[in-house]
Amino acid sequence: MVGYIYDGATPHSPPKLELLDRLLCWQHYRMNDDWNNKELKASVEAYVEMQRNERAGQLIVKKQYYNKLAQRFGRSEKAFERRMQNISYVLSLMGRSWLTGVRPAKNVDADVAEQIEKLLAKLEGQKVVTPTAFGIAVREEARQKNLSKPNGNPSPKFRRVMITQFQREAAVEAWVLQQAAGICECCEKPAPFNGADGLPYLELHYVRQLAEGGPDTVSNAVALCPNCHREIHYGINAQALSAWLYDNVARLIRD
Repeated sequence: MVGYIYDGATPHSPPKLELLDRLLCWQHYRMNDDWNNKELKASVEAYVEMQRNERAGQLIVKKQYYNKLAQRFGRSEKAFERRMQNISYVLSLMGRSWLTGVRPAKNVDADVAEQIEKLLAKLEGQKVVTPTAFGIAVREEARQKNLSKPNGNPSPKFRRVMITQFQREAAVEAWVLQQAAGICECCEKPAPFNGADGLPYLELHYVRQLAEGGPDTVSNAVALCPNCHREIHYGINAQALSAWLYDNVARLIRD
């Protein structure tokens, strides 16, 4: 049964949905509101444009983008704001940085996430590889209570994919690792273990990723322990950690 409360002094005030009812309405929106490819494509294009402008140091007004999209497709500005948050979520699952102030929101289905990932790859001229949809499917499954033990697949199928790799300078990574001297430049703790070569195990991280136009230089690279490296790619505090590195590692230069 749907219940209402009145927010005002008279019974003639418009009713306000209680929290539970709002959540039910939101779930209904999520499950039943289909976005066509043109709407998704325009949203991703707008997101990428805002992100590029932000990196170039230009002032961006997100509300103007939302308003333009709303007028074009007949949806609310809030709907496009939520969609931008979905794009941020897909980027976070890809280990990529997202637009400042557009916090990732995970209310996106796996098939929509796959479409977003394909659109991002196409805009960037990359081969389409879509692991994000699988990651979202895992998270949706994990949210269910009392999962039964799955049988799995004793003979999983495979597919061949082509990926783009950047040609990096070995000297850059070697120098950064040497400068770190076995200490993670993020948490400032010793490497958690030694590699098979006997050296402290740290990983190179580009603060501005190469896929986002970052340079393969020591002024863009740090040595991180595996835990910090995963967090700076996939954690909710990824942007804050990147900002901390810029403030505390003297050789880093913001592009």
